[in-house]
Formats: sequence, C-alpha cells, structure tokens
Amino acid sequence: MPLATDDFLDIDDVTPAELDALLDRAAAMKAGETDPRLGDATLGMIFEKPSTRTRVSFETGMTRLGGHAMFLGPDDIQLGHGEPLKDTARVLGRYVDGVMARLFDHADVETLAAYADCPVINGLTDEAHPCQTLADLLTIRETVGEDATVAWVGDGNNVGQSFVVGAAMAGIDVRVATPADYGMNPAVFDRAAEFGADVAPTTDPDAAVDGADVVYTDVWISMGQEDQREEKLAAFDGFQVNRELLAGTDATVMHCLPAHRGEEVTDDVLESDRALVWDQAENRMHAQNALLVELLGGE
Repeated sequence: MPLATDDFLDIDDVTPAELDALLDRAAAMKAGETDPRLGDATLGMIFEKPSTRTRVSFETGMTRLGGHAMFLGPDDIQLGHGEPLKDTARVLGRYVDGVMARLFDHADVETLAAYADCPVINGLTDEAHPCQTLADLLTIRETVGEDATVAWVGDGNNVGQSFVVGAAMAGIDVRVATPADYGMNPAVFDRAAEFGADVAPTTDPDAAVDGADVVYTDVWISMGQEDQREEKLAAFDGFQVNRELLAGTDATVMHCLPAHRGEEVTDDVLESDRALVWDQAENRMHAQNALLVELLGGE
C-alpha cells in the first residue's frame, strides 16, 4: 500500500504502521524475497554538502531498481547562483519522478516539497536525517531486535533527533546523554512522547549507557562547524565512546559515519566485534530502496 504522505522530510511524516511496513519491505528486498521495479523512473539528487553514503546508496539503489539517478551538485544547477529555490523545484518536478535533497537549511527541503510536483526525500538537513533513521531501525531489527534500549551519547544533532522520534515510533527505548549546551531541540522529545516514549535527557553518559543494548554516537563537529572545533572538543570531554564507557556492558555500537576516530569514538571500538556501523551503512541502500518503491510507485 502506498504511503499516505507524498514527501519524506522527517521520520514522523509516516505513521508507525507505515514505518513498520517500510522496514518489512526493506528486509524482504534485502533478502531477495521480492524484486519491485521502478521502470524508467528518474531521481534528481540535489547536493549542497558532499557525501559518500547518501550519494552512492541512492544512486546504486536506483540502478538496482531499474531507474536512474541524476547528481545535481552546487556547480551543476542554478541553485545558489541566483535562481529562487521554488523555481528550481517547479522545473525539476516537471522533469523527474522524485527529488532527493541533501541540504543545510531544513526550510529549503520544505520549500522543495511545496513547489515540486513530485515526491521529495530529505537526504539530510541540519535538523533531520530520516533516511539514516530508517537504516538504523532496520539494523537494530536485524541484530538486537526492537525490544531494545539504545543510548545516544554525544551531540544532539540532526541524526540523533530523527533517531529519537523514529525509535519511539518503533517502540524502542532511548536514553539521550549530551553536554548541557549541546542537547536536542526539546520539541523532539515532545514528538517522541506522542508515540508513548518518555525520554529524559541527561548529561551523564555512564548513566545512559548502563544496561543499554546499543550505544549510538556521531561526530561532534559536523560539516560547517569547523570553527567551533576547540570549543566543542572541550565541552564533549567524557562523552567519547571507548572501552571504558562500554566496560561492564554487552552493548553494540552504532555510528552513521563518517567517524572522527579518536574523537567521538575510538578506533579500537569501531574495529571491534561490537560495531554495527558497516551494517548501518549497507542498510542505507536497502531502507531507501523500500522508500523509493513506496513513494514512486514501484511494481
């Protein structure tokens, strides 16, 4: 059944039932149990930020589905060179079957969705990363199961914000530990509460990790924040995911990549049997393929 939404700008644009169905479809497609096709569909991919996983997973995914992906970087189109975003959106909507956008400002992806006459997918903004959440939930489902407790440790960034809401929708318990000045938008916890989650943020990473099945972290210095490097490294002292933090637990470790080894996570943890990061990276493609089929009407 097609999704009720035309666009996927954040994880709660779908219902919990639709999210569960998306993950079911992703698992079935990954296992080769079903092979839906997108025919000659074209996905326009707008990138304001460089990317490895987002570009390669969407481009390869569209190829595997029988469609075509078109990379549109800052120097390839008029976006950022004088043309209003709404004009770009109107034109793209008449050419392509869907748009995936990796942008800085979340309002920009909302503008694209408002003016493009085709489905728009948020491939990342400064506020949200719902495609990563789909991959995260698929990975948890495959490994520790959805009866899990996940500790988010580090920056209250876009990845974490989407994950907290998505986990609530999937019935996964989440604890959030961030430095006092780098927490998540309180509205994120309100959204999670709508799905029955009671997330009490803390500034104590040890408390968050105690008894957790999964520990999830991300970079402390995101793209565009390089001027805050020294300030943030000082503020995040004690939040590194390392052997000491994980001691006494059987927790696996997640990271959306790229990782700054030696900052938010140590090299030995990423290279250990605890790490689920490579499964997460692979699952970007499988989860997004399911999303593409649902939004673009694959058969």
